[in-house]
Amino acid sequence: MIEKDNFFQMERLAHVYMPAEILLNLGLAFALGMLVSFIYKLTHKGLSYSQSFMLTNIFVAVIVCMVIMVIGNNLARAFALVGALSIIRFRTVVKDTKDTAFIFWSLAAGLASGTGSYFLAIAGSAVMSLIAYVLFLVNYGSVHKSEFILQFRSDKADHNEEPEYIKIISNYSKSSTLLHAEPSGDGKTIKLSYDIVMKKDSYINEFVSAINNIDSISETVVVAAKNDVDY
Repeated sequence: MIEKDNFFQMERLAHVYMPAEILLNLGLAFALGMLVSFIYKLTHKGLSYSQSFMLTNIFVAVIVCMVIMVIGNNLARAFALVGALSIIRFRTVVKDTKDTAFIFWSLAAGLASGTGSYFLAIAGSAVMSLIAYVLFLVNYGSVHKSEFILQFRSDKADHNEEPEYIKIISNYSKSSTLLHAEPSGDGKTIKLSYDIVMKKDSYINEFVSAINNIDSISETVVVAAKNDVDY
């Protein structure tokens, strides 16, 4: 009986958020989620950019803020939410490990906003934004610099002869590196990504036209790269 009374006493001690406080917390979480998604868009490099991931950062910040306000300082609610959320399974493969850091940033911003730690939420997000932008500007960790990323889909070539696109790439580029090869589900075509450094006397539009003129080539995309590019 005493334990039951203690449980209800914990319920009464749970923090009750006023409407103005709820709106302030959710508004701050939304603003910080927008900041996280903006920094992601600003510092992203490569062909794996996802608009849905930008939206996810905003949603995560706001949802976590709501969850932490629901829990408050109530231990019973915390255990109930853990049990409810344990049935959720995520099967999305994170292609870029940096994306995981942005998700954790959104989580932290939502937690800080939900608990009313406004200075921590704002200051922490400001410091993270500065760190991410500075590392992006100095291209920290880069091994080499790319000039262009060429991506196209090709029919499977006969292994006894060199594909025509290899000859064209060699003619127009000073150096080329195969970054990625992804066969189609039926095995009839393959999607290729090349890191291309053009010769001084070569023009990118002529190079792309020559690639497109090959009958077995489709879905040609060229991306200009200032730094290393994640494909």
